[in-house]
Amino acid sequence: MTARMGDTITPGDERQKRWGDADERAALATDIVAAAVLGGRFTLRSGAVSDYYIDKYRFTTQPKLLVRITDALLPHVPADTQRIAGTVLGAVPLAVALSLRTGLPSILVRADAKGYGTAKAVEGELAAGERVLLIEDVVTSGGAAISAREALLDAGATVNGILAVIDRQEGGAERLAAADVPFLALFTRTELGLGGA
Repeated sequence: MTARMGDTITPGDERQKRWGDADERAALATDIVAAAVLGGRFTLRSGAVSDYYIDKYRFTTQPKLLVRITDALLPHVPADTQRIAGTVLGAVPLAVALSLRTGLPSILVRADAKGYGTAKAVEGELAAGERVLLIEDVVTSGGAAISAREALLDAGATVNGILAVIDRQEGGAERLAAADVPFLALFTRTELGLGGA
């Protein structure tokens, strides 16, 4: 049985393990590149300059592609996860889609606490000690992921890992490893044919 958006699949469910034969994985990589990789000269959040840009909004706002990405993320959700967190704004669709699929509640992590209302960096219900999986769209230097993890820790969460769609292979994975943070990306820039590290 193929999972569909709205189906609840508990982490560890047998359907969770079925994604990802080589052809399906290659097709997803091709479709992400076709939808989201732009050529030109771009300054990245990290400050680095690149001759390509991965426009995460182009792969997170297309329902059919988002469903396939969610299916690919699903096998990597640790069984002990209690909440799915997404960084504002780019990873929110990914976190919500994964939340809908797993039935796990989602929370949102802001880069900075807002200066009004609840003035919180983490939005949504979170109990102290809950195990949270942080979802990222694209990891470059790892700075945004580390900041989001720190905000979650400050809010009382236990972060059991960071799961990304793409690792640009520009130091993010190494920085997260140095911080002893479990990290996995579905694809590296090399696997997407965007150059090797």
